Amino acid sequence: MRTLLAAILALTVTSSFAAEAPIVIKFSHVVAVDTPKGKAADYFKKIAEERTKGRVKVEVYPNSQLYKDKEEMEALQLGAVQMLAPSLAKFGPLGVKEFEIFDLPYIFDSYAEVDKVMKGPIGAKLFTKLETKGIKALGFWENGFKNFSSNKPIRTPDDLRGMKVRIQSSKVLDEEMRAVGALPQVMAFSEVYQALQTGVVDGTELEPSNLYTSKAFEVQKHLTLTNHGFLGYAVIVNKTFWEGLPADIRTILTTAMNDSSNYANQIAKQETDKALAAIKASGKTTIYTPTAAERAAFRKALIPVHQKMASRFGQDLLTEIYKETAFKPVE
Repeated sequence: MRTLLAAILALTVTSSFAAEAPIVIKFSHVVAVDTPKGKAADYFKKIAEERTKGRVKVEVYPNSQLYKDKEEMEALQLGAVQMLAPSLAKFGPLGVKEFEIFDLPYIFDSYAEVDKVMKGPIGAKLFTKLETKGIKALGFWENGFKNFSSNKPIRTPDDLRGMKVRIQSSKVLDEEMRAVGALPQVMAFSEVYQALQTGVVDGTELEPSNLYTSKAFEVQKHLTLTNHGFLGYAVIVNKTFWEGLPADIRTILTTAMNDSSNYANQIAKQETDKALAAIKASGKTTIYTPTAAERAAFRKALIPVHQKMASRFGQDLLTEIYKETAFKPVE
């Protein structure tokens, strides 16, 4: 009898522990912890765990600890991880080509313009397109505007001619490089530093926080503040996993993500300015700000990419964004 009681008690205790086991969310990303994305991911972990009172545990894996750029999307769809924050360029290869519109050069001139598009009807409509891929989008995180770096000064579009420049996997970015005579090289972010160090590629188009935290600036003598492209992220979860969560947990996590997105977007410009100051202070990289005439030359060379690639994401979508931002092809 005692043996039976002991067994029942052990089973009860085991079941109790099992019932109390937290829901684990593996959150993988490919950049450093001290980037806007890295800080926002850690912020989400903190408030999600606090607000669910331990019912959810968020495990953050930065710096491609689990997966590289291309691998992480497949891992999410297979359920190996539950949450990612990939750059918007990653959704083109997935089959949602509309997201490649965010890779267009000079499509945005300010964070305010980005906000107007991504936090409005256009952004919401684009997010729904991911659901057919088994993905639920929870938020949009800004990073910053991209600049060209190399080991030689870049003052004009012609200075990029013949250079091997690392890009993300995007048909729009590929065409952008070809428009200035550069040779696009698709490469995972985790491989950029070594590729620059060994001469596999000659330069990059990165925003300051990723250039600094990856230490890529240490192997790039020149940085030109062209601000020619925007880099943002979508925070996404495996749709099946998300829909299987208790309703109250989903509500708490949705609010936590909204607050994390606000945090991420508030610190984006601040982190950009800090990174530029740190790069300058290092003395390893010369930072150059183009004149108005030089900036106009870059725009003139790159704006034709808009119409050349319009069929990829749709002229209607391009027109919608132009309307929202009052885009002008020439300054």
